Amino acid sequence: MSELKDRPIGALSGGQQQRVFLARALAQDAQLYLMDEPFAGVDQPTERTIVEVLRELRREGKSVIAVHHDLQTAPDYFDDAVLLNVQVFAHGPASEVLAEDQVRHAYAARPVRLSFGQAH
Repeated sequence: MSELKDRPIGALSGGQQQRVFLARALAQDAQLYLMDEPFAGVDQPTERTIVEVLRELRREGKSVIAVHHDLQTAPDYFDDAVLLNVQVFAHGPASEVLAEDQVRHAYAARPVRLSFGQAH
């Protein structure tokens, strides 16, 4: 990304902006990272790289709280999850919280596009 360092943020693509925001956050060397859709606007290889960065943060004993709307990838990307629908509906291990029956129950009051199965 060094070749883009002199460009105004508005001249960058969405994926480039996302990577800049992530780099700025990582430069803080915090113990807790709050992220809103850290994979938005990036291609699949970059998404996988970001997942590896987040896993490395965990190995270093740091915490990441992220908003993520992809039900397929969330259990693969995150250890724990909080399922929200106006209020906290469930929390715990991502594979359990995001099980199809849990999600259907949480969103029974309104339609939601469910896509379960293998992520990739």
